[in-house]
Amino acid sequence: MVNKINKIFANRGDKKFLSLYFCAGTPTLDSTTDVILAMQRRGIDFIEVGIPFSDPLADGPVIQTAATNALKNGMSLKLLFEQLKSIKEQATIPLILMGYLNPILHYGIEAFCQSCVESGVSGMIIPDLPFKDYLESVKPIADKYDLRVIMLITPETSEERIRFIDDNTDGFIYMVSSAAITGAQKSFDDAKQEYFRRINAMQLRNPRMIGFGISNAQTLKAAQDNAAGAIIGSKFVSLLAETGNPEQALDQLFTALQQ
Repeated sequence: MVNKINKIFANRGDKKFLSLYFCAGTPTLDSTTDVILAMQRRGIDFIEVGIPFSDPLADGPVIQTAATNALKNGMSLKLLFEQLKSIKEQATIPLILMGYLNPILHYGIEAFCQSCVESGVSGMIIPDLPFKDYLESVKPIADKYDLRVIMLITPETSEERIRFIDDNTDGFIYMVSSAAITGAQKSFDDAKQEYFRRINAMQLRNPRMIGFGISNAQTLKAAQDNAAGAIIGSKFVSLLAETGNPEQALDQLFTALQQ
């Protein structure tokens, strides 16, 4: 069976994708499955499910707060897999777990990959996973379970390293719009636009998705014009926290993305 991430990109044609991130266990411990199914109903293309961690270095205050609340609510990796397993037949779009290396190592890489398959997860993003460790320790196990490990690049990533990532990963490349922490931005400046153009010119094998800072029509268009689609995190996480309701949060997000 073809991995869902590869399948969605293979069949996309001219379509531009929208991926949303949220933190598992928010706004309540039992919200995870409701949020995923609400996103699927509303046509989101794939979902990044955040694994809450006590020390999320790359995240801005919005996502840090969500992770803290999720941990207070009692969310754990074991519970997250149980929740995902309960909707495995209903959740037909690709699910990607996004989290830091520490809780995954505690769970065990092989056990983690096995649980991903059992609960319908197609891939993972581990921002603090060193590339050497990925190649030596994680990739062989992920490949065995047909899981995609998505790597991030930033404006500071060298062309040589980007080519190396492109050669040694599959699924898509997560293009971080800036080297700063996560958070919504009103527009992408000239330097970011130049970065997008530079990566476009490299004609990489893998499709790219642009994330960090997308919160309105201008940033969404810039991302979708320069990649296969956009990833939205902080904006949706803040709306979900404000409304406590995934349908309302999605309504407000779609409104914001038209402005």
